[in-house]
Amino acid sequence: MTAIEHVAPPAWRETVARALVEGQRFAGAWAGGRDGSLTWRALLVSQHGQRVISCPASDGPVESIIELAEAAAWDEREAHDLYGLEFSGHAPLRALVAHTDDPAQWMTPVSGEGVHQVAVGPIHAGVIESGHFRFHVVGERILAVDPRLFYKHRGLERAAEGHDSDGALLYAQRACAACAVANTLAYAHAVENARGLKPDRELRIARTVLLELERLYNHLHDIGAICAGVGFAPGSMAFAALKDRAQQINQRAFGHRFLFGTVRVGHGGLALDASSTDAARRALRELHADTAAAWRELEFAGSMQARLDGVGVLALADAQRLGAVGPAARAAGIREDVRMASPRLAYDGFTLASPPTANGDVASRLNMRALELEGTYEILDDLLQQPLAPGATAGVGTAGTLGVGIVESPRGGTTCAVELDRARVARLHLRTASYANWPALAFAAAGNLLPDFPLINKSFELCYACVDR
Repeated sequence: MTAIEHVAPPAWRETVARALVEGQRFAGAWAGGRDGSLTWRALLVSQHGQRVISCPASDGPVESIIELAEAAAWDEREAHDLYGLEFSGHAPLRALVAHTDDPAQWMTPVSGEGVHQVAVGPIHAGVIESGHFRFHVVGERILAVDPRLFYKHRGLERAAEGHDSDGALLYAQRACAACAVANTLAYAHAVENARGLKPDRELRIARTVLLELERLYNHLHDIGAICAGVGFAPGSMAFAALKDRAQQINQRAFGHRFLFGTVRVGHGGLALDASSTDAARRALRELHADTAAAWRELEFAGSMQARLDGVGVLALADAQRLGAVGPAARAAGIREDVRMASPRLAYDGFTLASPPTANGDVASRLNMRALELEGTYEILDDLLQQPLAPGATAGVGTAGTLGVGIVESPRGGTTCAVELDRARVARLHLRTASYANWPALAFAAAGNLLPDFPLINKSFELCYACVDR
């Protein structure tokens, strides 16, 4: 169970500020309640655990904390659009989810001699989700980028309310296909945390296998996407084929390329006998060898490597300020990975991958994924030495009403907060790594040439669907 620390509105900002000074890190905020009884809650995390600070938000504006934690900007903007909350000190409070016709309501004002706008999307040439980017440029140099997402905002969080934990799980699972395991597992951890349940060793192993299989095909895809971003077709096609093979392993072992239906709340949703784990392990070893060969080809492709250095730089200080997570953050020098402290999973002895240089550019983000692939192959080879049992959970603490789950998705730390009303879900909030990283991507694009944006975008390779939940 995650305890809630209730404070009065006048003490809200001061309490959060004190927590940040003590070394806790902002990890998301969400609104809840209806019918004139709104609350505003923030999650702070540290190596010592989680802390949720809550205050009433029905009787007037809440003090903004974006000067303390700039990563809270999108959370406050979303709460304003969806719940009508006002935040004093957040000015201008630009629209995020609400798509107003007035550009001034959601765009950054940019002016000066030679400044003009370039609009891209929301409909794109490729088969991707809807997303609009408004570039403010001089010539071909980007001054600022305003991403406008939420075109397919599906209301999954609100739709989950009132369902039992199994029914609400389906909404978390369908937020995004490419992050189905991470999103669903963060949800399952949150519910189990609220109920005082702890997974046994078998369940921790099975869930870790699923997370790493999801990371595997995503990282293979992302490397291929960066190749496509520079027009290097051999690399793009090679890694697309490797990604497909990884998803074929998922299909053969668990019945679904995207691993839908493999996570349950309170118990395991899968089992593999010895012959099946041996087959998966052999296939992964073959895939590992072919991945290493394809990567060596990329390393010696001078025309490709020349396009990566110094493009889309996200410096360490900016990554920290904007709350970046995952490979993008580690490529900038942030030495954080949720897997380093995941007692609900089987990451015993996990070693953080450290790039030789953390320049925060496209090259660093590409190399970071290659390093993490090596770790993923090793973890899977180790955990698949034995059959996978379904596993179960056992009560180890007092049941409560609030639970929080955080897992390391392919794009970074994904957080799910669940508030329970007896057996029903009263509130579900999913803050994915893509949601956390979109502002960092927009910042990294500034100062670059407009034709480099597709490459920068692919080097982050964030999900639209995770945001359009």
